[in-house]
Amino acid sequence: MDFKTALFYIFSTILVLAALRVVTARNPVHAVLFLVLAFFNASGLWLLLQAEFLAIALIVVYVGAVMVLFLFVVMMLDINLERLRRGFWNNLWLGGPIAVLMVVEMVAVLSARSFGLEAMPAPAPTAAGVSNTKALGVAIYTDYVYPFELASVILLVALIAAVVLNLRERRDHKSLDPARQIAVKRNDRVRIVSMPVEKE
Repeated sequence: MDFKTALFYIFSTILVLAALRVVTARNPVHAVLFLVLAFFNASGLWLLLQAEFLAIALIVVYVGAVMVLFLFVVMMLDINLERLRRGFWNNLWLGGPIAVLMVVEMVAVLSARSFGLEAMPAPAPTAAGVSNTKALGVAIYTDYVYPFELASVILLVALIAAVVLNLRERRDHKSLDPARQIAVKRNDRVRIVSMPVEKE
């Protein structure tokens, strides 16, 4: 076993264990931290595949921005864990067979027939001066332009839906109307009262 294969098994093992801890951790903050660890090991696998841009983008975008945002949101929210766990065993009859079916499908897809050494040989070494960032951009905007645009439209719709859901009328907070603040006049705010002078 060479050094590259040993690194692959190390990164893969830590990635699988971290992903399991993301699902099984009781504390949501610990789950987010295990997800950060999983992303770091996934970026290591990208480096082994000579995809440096994807590895750096995974660390900068997800670990540096998205996961930090998730961590702050989870820490600021008052999550009632007992309420989340309530009714878990009542829905096990539906979730159990679905979970077993998903595991069977993943084993069938990830079998040696589809992902063995014969089906996926080692990638050819890249020539000097070839940029994988350029190759990724050419592949996205030529062969996969329609799935890429479809994914962007789906993300845009999800963003608009999240904004609309948060703009609903709520009575538990106060809001300001900038138009009313700008249109206010001095007579609406200040009242001059004439009081007689008191003499001793």
